Amino acid sequence: MGKEVKTNAMRMLDRQKIPYELMNYECEEFVDGMDVADKLGQDYEMTFKTLVTLGKSGNYYVYAIPVHRELDMKKAARAVGEKHVEMVPVKEINKVTGYIRGGCTPIGMKKQYTTVIHESAKQQDKIAVSGGRRGVQILLQPEDLAKASGATFADIIKEE
Repeated sequence: MGKEVKTNAMRMLDRQKIPYELMNYECEEFVDGMDVADKLGQDYEMTFKTLVTLGKSGNYYVYAIPVHRELDMKKAARAVGEKHVEMVPVKEINKVTGYIRGGCTPIGMKKQYTTVIHESAKQQDKIAVSGGRRGVQILLQPEDLAKASGATFADIIKEE
């Protein structure tokens, strides 16, 4: 078996001596985070997707929420002190973050953006986020994700 090629996210976690586990899955074409969770047999509550927004101020913001939930734009804006945020178009994700859709993770982006993790993460022993490329998930403690990405926790999802 070949040596795992490290992504920027993995290198950052290694540098900070943050423990994590890698989980690989087959991914010809990215569908969505729920598909990834299903492939890995993970609960949706512990599998987080990474969303990137642009605020009215011109600043970018990153959010990590459970894969089956939807970002509440008003709560998201409030969590970062903005009046309004909107999703960054998929075609701009790589330019802004250095990652591609389906491989975007809050850890190790081109720049350190203000990052918010949904507060439900704190109820999980471990959560899974993208490992920095399609086909790889990183499993780590929620507090370690916050430490590695400089994130805070807040209620940022729409009510079910």
